Amino acid sequence: MTIRLVIADDHVMIRAGLRLVAENADGIEVVGEAADGNEAVALARSERPDVLLLDLAMPVVDGLEAARTLLGDPTPPGIVMLTTFGSDENLDRALRTGVNGFLLKSSPPEHLVEAIRVAAAGDGLIDPAVTMRVIASFVARPVLKPPPGLDALTERERDVLLLMARGLSNREIAGEAGVGEATVRSHVAQILRKLGLRGRLQAVVLAYESGFVRPGEV
Repeated sequence: MTIRLVIADDHVMIRAGLRLVAENADGIEVVGEAADGNEAVALARSERPDVLLLDLAMPVVDGLEAARTLLGDPTPPGIVMLTTFGSDENLDRALRTGVNGFLLKSSPPEHLVEAIRVAAAGDGLIDPAVTMRVIASFVARPVLKPPPGLDALTERERDVLLLMARGLSNREIAGEAGVGEATVRSHVAQILRKLGLRGRLQAVVLAYESGFVRPGEV
């Protein structure tokens, strides 16, 4: 199946580079480009792509607001947020929106392709450097009261949540746990349902914020 992709970034050269990487990968078709959040929302709603690559910092309407708007739709696309490491003040808020992935613009091309494929499959992927930044941001924070849903997780689901907090994809978790990807997807779905979350990035934030995982433990 061909993955239909929309790219949203206010820099023409960056859009061109992202398009080149995407179109050189098997099974990905770029169906549109946007230069700001308003254009991204309109294009996503008209073209109905499977995945939207969305720059976090854009003029007019930024990527964060565009993501929130689209995630309120009945059938939103998979959304992978793009950021320049160290420059975005809204990273923490963006991680809570429920997007499928978070990728640095400096990431290797193969990571970009993997993030697109993972988002198209309804899964999520976090750049390891972003994960480390999230961990660092929780070092000085007080631990919040764990949500009731944590107690409802099975031992296996808690193990999977721990691996998710390390930034591992479903495929990597399957390798670590010695089970199939379908089993991991089932566990992730149950974790999100029990915790009332939209996606795995929200689960990573909750894992650290609640003290389920503390910095230095993963």
